[in-house]
Amino acid sequence: MSDTSEARAKEAWERATDLYVSTLSTQEEKEQAKRHFSMVTSISESKGHYTVYTGNKFAAELLREKYGTKLKNALLLSDAGDMQSLEFMFDESAKPSIVVPQQQRQNTNATEKVAHFVSTMPLNEYYTFDEFVTGPSNSWAHAAAKGAAKEPGKKGYNPLFIHGGTGLGKTHIMQAIGNEIKKNKPDASVCYLTAERFLNEYVNALTSSSMQQFRERYRKIDVLLVDDIQFMSRGRDFQEEFFNTFNSLHNDGKQIVMTSDVAPKDLPGIESRLISRFEWGMVQEIEQPSYETRLAILKKKSESMDTSVPEETLKFIAHNIKSHVRAMEGALGKVNVMMKLDRSIKLNDEILSHLLKDFIEKEKKQKKVTIEEIQTAVAAKYSVTMMQILSSERTASFVTPRQLAMYIARKFTTKSLPEIAKQFEKTHATILHGVKTIEKRLDVEPELKENLISIISEFGYTMEDRIC
Repeated sequence: MSDTSEARAKEAWERATDLYVSTLSTQEEKEQAKRHFSMVTSISESKGHYTVYTGNKFAAELLREKYGTKLKNALLLSDAGDMQSLEFMFDESAKPSIVVPQQQRQNTNATEKVAHFVSTMPLNEYYTFDEFVTGPSNSWAHAAAKGAAKEPGKKGYNPLFIHGGTGLGKTHIMQAIGNEIKKNKPDASVCYLTAERFLNEYVNALTSSSMQQFRERYRKIDVLLVDDIQFMSRGRDFQEEFFNTFNSLHNDGKQIVMTSDVAPKDLPGIESRLISRFEWGMVQEIEQPSYETRLAILKKKSESMDTSVPEETLKFIAHNIKSHVRAMEGALGKVNVMMKLDRSIKLNDEILSHLLKDFIEKEKKQKKVTIEEIQTAVAAKYSVTMMQILSSERTASFVTPRQLAMYIARKFTTKSLPEIAKQFEKTHATILHGVKTIEKRLDVEPELKENLISIISEFGYTMEDRIC
C-alpha cells in the first residue's frame, strides 16, 4: 500500500474513532475507548476493505467484539469513500512502542540516554506538580507524591498507592511524579502505563514467546507508574507475573506508584499477597475537593485560556458543580467557548444558569436520590422484598436486583463506596464485584438494560447522567 493510501486510511480511521468517542455519554467510557484504540499499530485499506492491525491477538479480539459494528458504522458516516468491510488482525511484526519525549530526543546526542526512557505510554507534559492545585482533599497525597519524586525508592514512599473517585486528579499526580523524576534525573528509566495496557503486553509476550524480553523490559527500570490497578483482577497468571515484577523492582529499591478507584483492601479479585505488598509503603486517598479548592482549581485552569474568565463566573461554577474536577473543567470549557463566540456576552447568574443548565441539573439529580429509594425501586421492579435485596442469598432472582441496585447507587449517586457498602450491609469488594458484573451484562442483555433505564427514569435520570 502506498504512503498516500496508508495516510488516507489512517485519516479515515481517526475520523471514525473521534466520531464514535464523541457519542459516548461518560468520560470514563471515552477514556476507556481511547485506551483500547491506542492498541492499534497500523491501518490498511484496499478497495473499501479496511484492516486494523494490533500488537497482539487479545487486542484484535477485544476491538472486534466490543467495537466492530460501531466503528464500521462510524467509518461509513465519516465519509470513508466506498467502505465495504472492517477487519481486526494481529500484526506479528508489531512491537510495543517506546515513547521518548520530544525534548529528550532533541537534547540527547547519545543513543544510550534515549534507551533509558522506556515509557509504554506518553507522560503528559501538563501533568506537573506546579499545575496540581492542592487543598485539604488532596494535600496528603500531594505531599507523598512529592516525597516519592524527590527520593524515588525510599522506604516509606515505596510503593505509593493513591486512590479516589473518578476525575479527582489521580492520574495527574502520578504522572507528575514521573515528570519530576525525569526533570531531575534525565537518565532515569521511567515507565508509565495502565494496568490494562500492562495486561495487553503480557498477553502479547505469551503469544509471541517473548516472555524473557517482557521481563527484562519491566524489571530493569527505575520507576514504574501503573494507572487503574483495579483492572489487574482479570487473570491469575497475570497477577503472578506482576507479583514477581513488583518483588524484583522493590528488592532493587526501584520506585513503584499505583492508582485505583478504591483502597488496596477493597480491590476485588486481587490476590491477598499482592494487596499486602500494595500496602507496604504509603496509601493515600484523594477526596472530593472543598469549595475553596474547587475555586482554586478553576482559577488555575482559567489562567491557561486565551479568554479571561471573570472571577464571579468561576465562583458560580465552583458553587454549583461539586461532583468532580472533570465536570467543573467541562463547564469552564463551555463558558470559554461562548465567550470566544460572543465577546459582548454578560455572564450574570441568569445567563450562566441557562448556559450550564445540563451540568447544574445533573448535580441536582445526583443529590435528590437516596440509596434506600434505589433499593425500594429495584425491589418493586423485580417483585422482591427489601430484606431479599439486603440478604446474602445467592438465588439468581435475588442476585440480579441486588447487583443492579448496587450499580445504580454507584453510578447515579455521589455516595462514597463505604456509604454504599454500609447501606447494603456488604463489603466494598462485594459492591465493586456487583457493579462490574452488571456492567458486563448490560452489553449483552437488552432486557436488563431496559429495566435499568425504566428504574432510573423514575428519578429523572437517563444513561447519560452516570457520574462514573
